[in-house]
Amino acid sequence: MKNIWLMTAAVSAVVVSCGTVQSLVQNTFPYTANVLVSTGVPADKEVSSTSTATNVQTWFGGNNNAKIKDVRISDAKISVVSPSGGNLSAVKSVKVYVSSSGTGEKLVASRSNITTDSSSLNLDLNDTGYLDEVVKSSGLTVRTVYELKNQTTSDMNLKIALNFNSVPAN
Repeated sequence: MKNIWLMTAAVSAVVVSCGTVQSLVQNTFPYTANVLVSTGVPADKEVSSTSTATNVQTWFGGNNNAKIKDVRISDAKISVVSPSGGNLSAVKSVKVYVSSSGTGEKLVASRSNITTDSSSLNLDLNDTGYLDEVVKSSGLTVRTVYELKNQTTSDMNLKIALNFNSVPAN
């Protein structure tokens, strides 16, 4: 009986430590896209802006043999870069899609009915499943679709910051 308890304790310790090790080796890698909102953009009309990832490409892009798996979106944020002191009060909604060569577009984050005067805002994450194929393919592209409540009086630069999580592949 004593051996059974010792064996159970040992197995429990191994299982807990394996989970701890996996969480310690989990990778997080960023992607940022800049979106220019011009003064000529009309209110109440969806507008699309596309950006190709260069920083994610240096991590894994185009390398289907990259030793990562279970890639998911872990964080998405929109913020005003300029004008200085600008806020998101003119933005009504935003949707962020990712795709790459040979993959379909996936909605990874969005926010509707934005009602903040803040200069930054966390976006709601969409459960898109694993994004391994998208991130490991070449030409990762982020398409941002936004809609304004009213026309801006000056150009506004927005930054979309995405973080992806993955774990090492065997």
